[in-house]
Amino acid sequence: MDLAQSPEWQAKAPQSNGSVHPRPSDEADPIRGRPSVPLPVKIVIAGGFGVGKTTTVGAISDIAPLTTEAEMTEAAVGVDILGLGSEKTTTTVAMDFGCVTIDRSLKLYLFGTPGQSRFGFMWDDLAHGALGALVVVDSARLDDCYPAVDYFEHTGLPFVVGVNAFHGHLGHELAEIRWALAIDEQVPVVRFDARERTSVRDALLVVLGTALNKALGEQPG
Repeated sequence: MDLAQSPEWQAKAPQSNGSVHPRPSDEADPIRGRPSVPLPVKIVIAGGFGVGKTTTVGAISDIAPLTTEAEMTEAAVGVDILGLGSEKTTTTVAMDFGCVTIDRSLKLYLFGTPGQSRFGFMWDDLAHGALGALVVVDSARLDDCYPAVDYFEHTGLPFVVGVNAFHGHLGHELAEIRWALAIDEQVPVVRFDARERTSVRDALLVVLGTALNKALGEQPG
């Protein structure tokens, strides 16, 4: 028997008026009639050496983060300067990668940059297509974040300065840090803890809000 003439096939076939009905779905897009998927958004996590970028990505990523950590050797002595009391023994030599789903409509892909200036040639590739950036800062070593701030000011990519509260405290007040960095008043400066998931989430939401505000401000009136 012809399959098209079987009762089972006719029961599943579209009506004779030629209309096509999408399969019902609890998460269907009411406009296109297709299952909705989260919008992918790329965020860069930047900053100086040893400020907590890898920790930031690892604290919030829904997956085991991809890291390119290498053991620090004696050749780095005097070149890669760590903060006081740091126990860091590895360094990022390419990038960190992680992702986190904010809700059904938004998924963030996080790309952490290497902190040393000798890896600066990679920043253009890592920042390509990004919506915004979080510049992680150690308040005890503000000069280490100057290159990251300069980079995003030069490229015009929206960014937020996230001051990592090492050991639960800051070396300077946020207003003092803003003054020292000489950044525009429209650039948010926030305190966060790179080890805590909710704290990292809140900092990333500020990045998203900053990028959105800039996009809306650039639209013709």
